[in-house]
Amino acid sequence: MNDLIQHVRIHAHGDHTQLVCEPIELAPPGPGQIRIRHAAIGVNFVDVYHRTGLYPLPNLPATLGAEGAGVVEAVGPGVREIVPGQRVAYAGAPVGSYADARNLPAERAIVLPDAVSFETAAGVMLRGITAHMLFAWVRKIGPGDTVLVHAAAGGLGLILVQWAKALGAIVIGTVGSPAKAELARAHGLDHAILYREEDFVAATRKFTQGEGVHLAIDGIGGETLRQTLDAVRPYGMVASIGQVAGTIAALDPAELGPYRSIAFARPGVFRFMSDLARYREGAQATLQRLAAGLRVRIGQELPLAHAAQAHRLIESGQTVGSVLLKP
Repeated sequence: MNDLIQHVRIHAHGDHTQLVCEPIELAPPGPGQIRIRHAAIGVNFVDVYHRTGLYPLPNLPATLGAEGAGVVEAVGPGVREIVPGQRVAYAGAPVGSYADARNLPAERAIVLPDAVSFETAAGVMLRGITAHMLFAWVRKIGPGDTVLVHAAAGGLGLILVQWAKALGAIVIGTVGSPAKAELARAHGLDHAILYREEDFVAATRKFTQGEGVHLAIDGIGGETLRQTLDAVRPYGMVASIGQVAGTIAALDPAELGPYRSIAFARPGVFRFMSDLARYREGAQATLQRLAAGLRVRIGQELPLAHAAQAHRLIESGQTVGSVLLKP
């Protein structure tokens, strides 16, 4: 028997007003699937990209959301490694976490330790896997390396700061206000740059004795990305992981070297997680960091039906930490 479940969906691409909460029939889990009753749902900027069509989804209408945590209610035929009653979390494709409950391939479920709350899991899993991808696969970071993190007080920024510090790096971060600078420092940031008041490139070079950083992580895009190229030392790297500020303009390879001699990466965490082994590796690395003391700041919790407000919040740039939806 199918159940009626509240979903937040889009029927067309556009702004936050396209998000509609409506009941949808949910069939029993099929072969290899489990049903999860959500306790907490993560809101990420990739959800905005899906909503606007920047990152197209296979079909419309579509339920948004790439991260969630809850309790397994039922399992489909052939599922043996997961049982009803277990606490699990997940991130990535297939999207569809903006719902009271959903069916999910069992292989995507990550069993949660008792010490990890649903809220923590929903606020960190996608960000933790992103951090693991960046620091273990894109550019390995170790003691003495320098890292620049844009939006260091945001949900991803706070995770990147702590993760890089745990690897022994010196971390520089851009923030939008003194309060955000204080928050980021409380999570381990070595040097905060108030980007509205000072040139972040000049400040970064000052903090690195004129050399620039080994790795700059840019989720802003637009003109910020082009400026970030100047904050990296020779044989360092810029990793572009988003475009909050707008379209990323084409880069001429001449802008990267030989004068600058820097590398440019455009890593996608969804592509990274499409490999099941990498996905589970990143998830386990995240759980290990949590056990070692990684802190997850939950900035706002909103009812599922208020998903549009959640999108407005993260698009405004005023949020700190992670934003969650609660069924």
